Amino acid sequence: MAYKITDACISCGSCAEGCPVGAISQGDTSYVIDADTCISCGSCAGTCPMGAIEEE
Repeated sequence: MAYKITDACISCGSCAEGCPVGAISQGDTSYVIDADTCISCGSCAGTCPMGAIEEE
């Protein structure tokens, strides 16, 4: 997986809506990326208003 969601996540859901393969879901405190489903396309990073998604 090339991307991770940092502590800057405000759980707005923009990343999950922008993910073409549905690899992002609500976790306990923020959204999380399922590494097995993620295709490392970067769509989520482009939709996050907080810049909370970074390349690993």
